[in-house]
Amino acid sequence: MVTGDFWVLFAMLIYFIVVLTIGFVYAKRSNSSTSEYFIGGRKVGPWLTALSAEASDMSGYLLMGLPGLAYWTGASDAGWTAVGLAIGTYLNWKLVAKRLRKYSVKAGNAITLPGFYSKRLHDDKNIVSTIAALIILVFFCVYVGSCFVTCGKLFNTLFGLDYLTMMCLGAIIVFLYTLIGGYLSVVATDFVQGMLMFFALAVVLIGSITWAGGVENVVAFLSDIPGFLTGVQIAVPVVGEDGLQIMNDNAPLFDVPAEYGLLSIISMMAWGLGYFGMPQVLVRFLGIRSAEEIKRSRVIAVTWVVVSLFCAICIGLVGRAAFPVMFASNSAAENIFIVLSQVMLPSFMCGIVVSGILAASMSSSSSYLLIAGSSVAENIFRGVIKKDATDGQVMIVARITLIVVFLFGILVASDENSTIFFVVSYAWAGLGASFGPLTLCSLYWRRLTKQGAIAGMIAGTATVLIWHNLLSPLGGIFGIYELLPAFIISLACIFIVSLITPEPSQEVLDEFDHYMDEDPDEAAQMQRDAELTEEATIEAVAD
Repeated sequence: MVTGDFWVLFAMLIYFIVVLTIGFVYAKRSNSSTSEYFIGGRKVGPWLTALSAEASDMSGYLLMGLPGLAYWTGASDAGWTAVGLAIGTYLNWKLVAKRLRKYSVKAGNAITLPGFYSKRLHDDKNIVSTIAALIILVFFCVYVGSCFVTCGKLFNTLFGLDYLTMMCLGAIIVFLYTLIGGYLSVVATDFVQGMLMFFALAVVLIGSITWAGGVENVVAFLSDIPGFLTGVQIAVPVVGEDGLQIMNDNAPLFDVPAEYGLLSIISMMAWGLGYFGMPQVLVRFLGIRSAEEIKRSRVIAVTWVVVSLFCAICIGLVGRAAFPVMFASNSAAENIFIVLSQVMLPSFMCGIVVSGILAASMSSSSSYLLIAGSSVAENIFRGVIKKDATDGQVMIVARITLIVVFLFGILVASDENSTIFFVVSYAWAGLGASFGPLTLCSLYWRRLTKQGAIAGMIAGTATVLIWHNLLSPLGGIFGIYELLPAFIISLACIFIVSLITPEPSQEVLDEFDHYMDEDPDEAAQMQRDAELTEEATIEAVAD
């Protein structure tokens, strides 16, 4: 261990200074209006949009959760999850991004996801947006907590420092630059952090393969572990009463591998369905300066995701070959990326690389905080409680909400034995099932009604909670990932309730029929913005 290593800490300190500086740089502009604070005034270019969407999406589970899962049970769970995520990323950019960008402008210039749902349905009482905002608040508290767990584990593993203290310190830093800078600071830091995460994954993967003796040695070692590399079986570590893997002659013990059938594969690939309902990704579609730049962003985003997921899984697999007995639980195994960085790299370089873990958790948690704040302030406070609220009042409420979510996130993260992958999977299922079917129906089905939207959100949320807590422990067919049945049930409820309730007004139908039409005024404005925004943003980041 490199306990108390000055150069590791110094490199990480430089990273902290950079992200906080970006927050201050964008503070004045972000606070000029709610549109600037929540979606950057719809002036963000394709590169920043793409990397911000994916960096905020991946969070700490990319560098810790996914490698830890691969280390613990082999390629099947992690691999099929990655396949689902890659396909989901592509389909989300292909099917949703451009339509959502255009429709959000047509539907009363919506600047939040809950606001879009209400304005799309002409819900004057903002019932739909209020329910959506409350769902976001609940699941984002869990999401933020998973990111804070990452911060705590990182400093605890690197320096042997107290987990709870370090978790709180990382949480405070994220909170400060989100509170000060708003959407633009989040997007700009996400761009830097996305590049850093990509660099960190590549460096650690290449170095770890060399450290473990090359590809042939790694494959030979892992092939001897039953079911570890097959993709149709899953390795089963033998654990004792304390829940820790049993070792024999300095080698980890594995039981007969479990079969990994079609149902299990579909279950893990269902992670991809979650993208259609992820507010932290969908809000990036709202903020891009032109719908015509979506295609370019899609190429950037999908490339980043595919390469990053591949590297993350390989790091976990190679880590098992390099350190077969170091981690005796899934929770502990999530530190494999950190340990590989420590043993392979010079101290300063190790500090830079492990800052990629901070980048992952900070980019995600800052997005979650901001979206939770915007949803409550814009859709509940201004949408229901005080409809004549000023932008200043809305931003005050948003910041109060940030504080509440921040504190709940710390509460969720207070257990240092939390497994990042499974904490994330719970929140991912909740958001994906609540909003995914509704997003698709909003963009593709003109017959959608307000009652159908409400039924779908409530059904999706309830199914995730019931399935995860009551049905999943029963095993068998109930052991599938709760997102899949919850998504299907939510979609069915939307269709059934919409069909048995009165058809939307003609105004809503006409708006739906023409929302993809080209708007000359919007196109002209986008052209003017295109000459200014992204260059200024990149220059600010570079400075």
